[in-house]
Amino acid sequence: MATIGVLHPGEMGAALGAVLAAAGHEVRWSSAGRSEATARRADGAGLGDAGTVAGLTRRCDAILSVCPPHAALDVAREAAGFRGVFVDANAVSPATTREVGAIVEGARFVDGGIVGAPPRAAGDTRLYLSGPAAAEAAALFATTIVATPVLSDRVGDASAMKMAYAAYTKGAAALVLAVRALARESGLEEALLADWDVSLPELPRRSQQAARSAATKGWRWDFEMEEIAATFAGAGLPDGFHRAAAELFRRAPRIDDASADEATLDAVLRELPR
Repeated sequence: MATIGVLHPGEMGAALGAVLAAAGHEVRWSSAGRSEATARRADGAGLGDAGTVAGLTRRCDAILSVCPPHAALDVAREAAGFRGVFVDANAVSPATTREVGAIVEGARFVDGGIVGAPPRAAGDTRLYLSGPAAAEAAALFATTIVATPVLSDRVGDASAMKMAYAAYTKGAAALVLAVRALARESGLEEALLADWDVSLPELPRRSQQAARSAATKGWRWDFEMEEIAATFAGAGLPDGFHRAAAELFRRAPRIDDASADEATLDAVLRELPR
């Protein structure tokens, strides 16, 4: 069993921490500068408080970084000097991942890419891993419900896997929102929805699901779209679609209620062209 630190436990990080704790690991977090909501999530997941990030790095064998993509580099800087296994499991491009690895030089760095929902049952979550120390990170989850496929010993491969997966799932959400917004602005939304009911009956529901995601998660999905765009550009492919998706998610109004009703979601759709 290992002592594992989680920086910083949002919904996904807390769920991964709970899974590791259930497997018998001692799992800790750092409360310094964090919100009450984060503290509640950490407490609910059974994570012990190390106080500061410095305290966490002194006490832990491994650290798992799971934060909004725009914060990945800053979180790595907090842990600079750590000498254990450092898993960067953030939704960032391979280039950003390599920057993180340079910041925590001296740690046994592992590139991670999370695909799926926060783990509740086997099959929910895949934590793709790559890098020379990937097998060490995979071993931490050996008796858990989280699958940990090791892709290669190359830092960047796990991040590229995450970027490719999210390029479709979240990119498709942006596309259906943009199409519906165009129809609305053209005065043709009802006609489009009527045609979708005949030709693509899943799209009205998917557009509402996309509106819900944009309103509750768009504040971090926009950064993820920028990282995906950078991944496309790094591969010599056009990056404009996902930069446009980032702008669309930035425009989405914010709501806190993930169970918002149809009227609220319709208001989200009306705001997108602005």
